[in-house]
Amino acid sequence: MTWISRVRNALAYVTKRETPDNLWHKCKGCGTMVFLKELEENQSVCPHCDFHERIGPAERFEALFDEGYTVLPSPKVAEDPLRFRDQKPYPVRLKAARTATGESDAFINASGTILGRRAVIGVQDFAFMGGSMGQAVGEAFIAGVEAAIGARAPYIVFTASGGARMQEGILSLMQMPRTTVAIEMLHDAGLPYIVVLTDPTSGGVMAAYAMLGDVQIAEPRATLAFTGRRVIENTIREKLPDDFQTSEYYYDHGLVDMVTHRKQLRETLGQLIGLLCEAKKAA
Repeated sequence: MTWISRVRNALAYVTKRETPDNLWHKCKGCGTMVFLKELEENQSVCPHCDFHERIGPAERFEALFDEGYTVLPSPKVAEDPLRFRDQKPYPVRLKAARTATGESDAFINASGTILGRRAVIGVQDFAFMGGSMGQAVGEAFIAGVEAAIGARAPYIVFTASGGARMQEGILSLMQMPRTTVAIEMLHDAGLPYIVVLTDPTSGGVMAAYAMLGDVQIAEPRATLAFTGRRVIENTIREKLPDDFQTSEYYYDHGLVDMVTHRKQLRETLGQLIGLLCEAKKAA
């Protein structure tokens, strides 16, 4: 046996040092490679260009609530009411989304305090089948409204959706009027409804509860649209501005009240809750 063979055989018994394959993240805004830990500590905002990456319910709740918040149970709905099948059966897609996100569906509620003020927050998770709106999302939204009314607290919703869930057909579209009625229930109870539009918010969600807030907030550079840019250009036969369907465009044209950086959201929401709740009491 040669010396190189002895060395090779000895190395086989040495435990290899495993290096995680997720140490870096490529920013979708500027293309810079960012150390993942640094990105997470910066609330998933790129430290180089301020691009806001998409985040899920758990990250939202941790960043906004004071300590001791409670995740509310999600209502149970029929799993596959239409027995829909495309390339894969609908239950298979649901199972894959639940495994990937650890959530039961695309909308999660939690209750707690923001800067000492009571609030219920609902977060739509784009990672779960594109945040698509089905029966589970509609029921969760209504449950969030009911929880807010029960707690005499404002309801704050973070939207992120590609629109209605096609696997549920008309049952998905029916969630639009149902959520609208739920918002009216909230108003009848004298409680504020605040919407934070995040990237992306579109389709049926944009046409329903996403644009009905007492205050409309948007994160920077979020894509906000009811339908696609190409569809609109082909319809009106005109070239649209480059920044069309962005948070900044909506703000400049009066469709949202403010564009707020993710790091400032907690402070902004805390102040809004105080102002709106006092205004409601005075009214």
